[in-house]
Amino acid sequence: MKKRIVCLTLAILMCGSQAVSVMADRESDLREEQAWTSQQLDATYERMSALWEQKQQLESQIESLNSDLVNVMVSIQTLENDIASKEAEIEKTKGDLTKAQNAKDKQYSAMKKRIQYLYEKGGNNAWFQMMLNADNLADLLTRAEYTQQMYEQDRKNLDKYVNTINEVNNLKTQYESEKAELEEMKASYEEQSYNLQCQIDQKKSESADYENEIAYAQQQATEYANLLAEQTAEIQRLEAERIAAEEEARRQAEEEAARQAAEEAAAEEAAEQEQESDSEEDVEYDEDGNEIDNSDDESESDSDEDVSEDDVEYDENGDVVDNASSSDDVEYDEYGNVIDSDNTVSAEDYESEQSSSSESSSSSYSGAGSSVVDYATQFVGNPYVWGGTSLTNGADCSGFVQSVYANFGVSLPRTSYEQQNAGTEVSYADAQPGDLICYGGHVAIYMGNGRIVHASNSVDGIKISDNAAYRTIVSVRRLV
Repeated sequence: MKKRIVCLTLAILMCGSQAVSVMADRESDLREEQAWTSQQLDATYERMSALWEQKQQLESQIESLNSDLVNVMVSIQTLENDIASKEAEIEKTKGDLTKAQNAKDKQYSAMKKRIQYLYEKGGNNAWFQMMLNADNLADLLTRAEYTQQMYEQDRKNLDKYVNTINEVNNLKTQYESEKAELEEMKASYEEQSYNLQCQIDQKKSESADYENEIAYAQQQATEYANLLAEQTAEIQRLEAERIAAEEEARRQAEEEAARQAAEEAAAEEAAEQEQESDSEEDVEYDEDGNEIDNSDDESESDSDEDVSEDDVEYDENGDVVDNASSSDDVEYDEYGNVIDSDNTVSAEDYESEQSSSSESSSSSYSGAGSSVVDYATQFVGNPYVWGGTSLTNGADCSGFVQSVYANFGVSLPRTSYEQQNAGTEVSYADAQPGDLICYGGHVAIYMGNGRIVHASNSVDGIKISDNAAYRTIVSVRRLV
């Protein structure tokens, strides 16, 4: 009877499980969809993170380009001021030249008039007449000495004015050359300014594209998050309905089992009462006259033999766990590799390996400033090439300085406005040979005694200038 009740209960539970199987299948499908949505959401967040990092890199590049642009604009402004100063100096030199020329002309005219007067009054015998008209020898000597002094003074004044004119002409030529150099530098910096502005505009455009992609990815992430929330809510609802259906099926099975048990008990009780109502039982005798007892209980063992089995363990998937094949303990590192206990590394060796680091490859400057100057002056007369770094084939001002100091193991930035921040700043009064003299958009190497060696311009090339302060000095940098 108990077996029938158990079987009936299982049958009812199986019928109930069929009722919830549809919900379980739908729940399983939803969980798969939820896993896919979660993967898409994670991938979208990773893409947003990558886009954000790329946008940050662009912003950093834009900031650097803006800084370079500011430096270039400052250099252009400094060059414009220097050009204006050179133009004023050129105009002043022109005025001085005019004055010297006028003074020369006046002196020359006066000398001509004096000589003309002497010859007109005395003809070819002017000097002889002058001596005859002398009252005495002392008067004659006085007149001759006066004439000689007048002649020497005229010659000295003429020579002075000629020298002045030559000096003024040379100064005018120098100023015009320096002005041409400044205008050439200004043009190159204006070109750099244009290129930097184009790069900034391009980077800003790329940054805007990244921002649009990030906004679109954010929208996708929001949609995936909303879908994931809806799927989670639906799974929770189906799970609750499934649990409720299983509980209802279990309750119905228990009620049906109880009802069947009551019916079976009532039937058994009725059968016992019917057997007790029989007053007599049939008695049989054997051939000797003895009574045959038919009341022997025929006990039938319907139960199966208990089979003793060794304890067997199962894993979570229902597979038998073989405890006999237990392996020795194995240690693993953080990457999943087996640690060989026979090849262990001592703490001293590990510390030695960890403490070993690569030495810095930067070279230290050990040469004196005079050595730098001596090396730099070897290239005087070589051509000036904008953007070049070759000491023999051509270099611009910053390329010349960079290549010279590279020979002594000193690494310098490429542009002049970046080299203005190299080393340490000193005053021009304390400048020593080998220091950098930085101008607006230009850089030179100080030689001492107010002289510099530098890649000047396309006309003069690499040259030595006697006046380091011929332009506005922005900074003096010491690299030693």
